[in-house]
Amino acid sequence: MASLSANKKHKVTVVGSGNWGSTIAKVVAENTASHPDLFEKEVQMWVFEEQVEGRNLTELINEKHENQKYLPGIPLPKHVIANPSIEDAVKGSTILVFNLPHQFIIAQCRQIKGHIEPYARGISCIKGVNVGDGKISLFSETIGRELGIYCGALSGANIANEVAQEKWCETTIAYDPPPVDSQAPTPAKTPPNGTPASSQLDLTKLDQHKDVSGLPSKVKLKPLPAEFHPIDHVTIKTLFHRPYFHARVVSDVAGVSLGGALKNIVALAAGWVDGLGWGDNAKAAIMRVGLLEMVDFGKRFFGKTIQTKTFTEESAGVADLITTCSGGRNHRCAKMSVVEGKSIAEIEERELNGQKLQGVSTAEEVNNFLKSQGLEKEFPLFTAVSQILKGEAKYEDIPKLIESETSDAFA
Repeated sequence: MASLSANKKHKVTVVGSGNWGSTIAKVVAENTASHPDLFEKEVQMWVFEEQVEGRNLTELINEKHENQKYLPGIPLPKHVIANPSIEDAVKGSTILVFNLPHQFIIAQCRQIKGHIEPYARGISCIKGVNVGDGKISLFSETIGRELGIYCGALSGANIANEVAQEKWCETTIAYDPPPVDSQAPTPAKTPPNGTPASSQLDLTKLDQHKDVSGLPSKVKLKPLPAEFHPIDHVTIKTLFHRPYFHARVVSDVAGVSLGGALKNIVALAAGWVDGLGWGDNAKAAIMRVGLLEMVDFGKRFFGKTIQTKTFTEESAGVADLITTCSGGRNHRCAKMSVVEGKSIAEIEERELNGQKLQGVSTAEEVNNFLKSQGLEKEFPLFTAVSQILKGEAKYEDIPKLIESETSDAFA
């Protein structure tokens, strides 16, 4: 609980400024302005500097209040400040919202390490999983490990342009407040015996929060000072919830993160099926099998903390899967590749303005992990997508490749 002395405001930085990053910056800046008791109004947005029409992109954003390259036609609040220096953008911020292509996140975290507040907290909007040495982890935990902070995750049925245009939708934010933040390190009141209550707490145990595998985390957290409002479910919802962007806050970081990552693999298959003209029945079959594999993946590798209901009850689960397999960029580009007879890479280069499809890299990384575990056959759809991307199978082979799953794997 926060004490009555909790009067310092949270400063918010958005790390990343692409299509989704600029949209999230718009959302949170509207809320920092609406809740001056909780947040500083100004929102820093780190922008990878590049030239647009002969000018720096940051200059254009700060002058026009619009990201003309990645979110054209959408006005940004004037207190969203584009900053080309990532170290300066994160300075003094207590809440960091990460929205980068996942292949860059480790390098950027290492660049800002030592420049952030040690008690800062994060929210990852990054789609994907981190695979290495036969292990798999979530980007929320990669961020936490690299920076020594706690980081939650945001994901949902959120096509960026629709959110930016303020078309109503829902999202899911997973944030499980670490125990060290449950007690203010400075007590609001000294008891009669003169011994401050906080001095009786065993803070060495409070900082040992559990990671998504259910084991004690190796990250030793610094507690949020008592003069700040607590960063809890209420504060997180206040920062992200808008009349057009309804946020539900849960504690299942693994479920929300995996939903956001794995659905992009399924969307590629859905796009190929649509490109072949096989109709809605075929796409529904892809989505059904894909959802089963998503749930099974979560239960196998994050079973100690994941809540399978996240996949069926939250926007980050089945709702996001439906949207991504209907109108998301992974589905759209996959469909185009079939219709036009071109590779995914060619479509990606033409359509995405320099950005990359997360489904392609996630499919490769998940397949590498499953191969290292000897489990490719247990996830036929994920494996089929990888095979097609590598040119080892054809789009038309999908029914045959997943037949064993639909008949046996989940009996």
